[in-house]
Amino acid sequence: MALNFNQYAADANTFMKEYAEKLNIEDKNKAGRMLSAILHGLREVISTEESLQFIAQLPMFLKAVYVNGWSSHKKQRVKSLIEFIDLINRFDGVTAVNDFGSDEETTKQIKTTFLVLRKYISHGELKDIRTELPKELKSLIFEEFLI
Repeated sequence: MALNFNQYAADANTFMKEYAEKLNIEDKNKAGRMLSAILHGLREVISTEESLQFIAQLPMFLKAVYVNGWSSHKKQRVKSLIEFIDLINRFDGVTAVNDFGSDEETTKQIKTTFLVLRKYISHGELKDIRTELPKELKSLIFEEFLI
């Protein structure tokens, strides 16, 4: 199997442009940090098995974002939306205050992220992930998919 890194880069650039537009921000680097923090937050609250099923459906460039820095997995106990936002902010680090803003804005950005990822992730997989999330987080990645 030949690896076409130029195609992966082109696909990633196209995705990031579309993702930034959906978030209504101009800075693709900021959008990239946000995407990374949200995906890393997700991988911390779902099981390793579910993570592997999730990334199996992602294109190569998104797989790379998801697994970047993933050295071990101990599922974190996140019981509320605020705890999940705090987790995401920790992954974003010092730029979090500028990248995400208020909890309300962050909630909207998380929902937008999962709407964009819907292009790659099956309805069944989203339902599986939803079952692993605390009650308050279920609507973040599923609410709009019921329409």
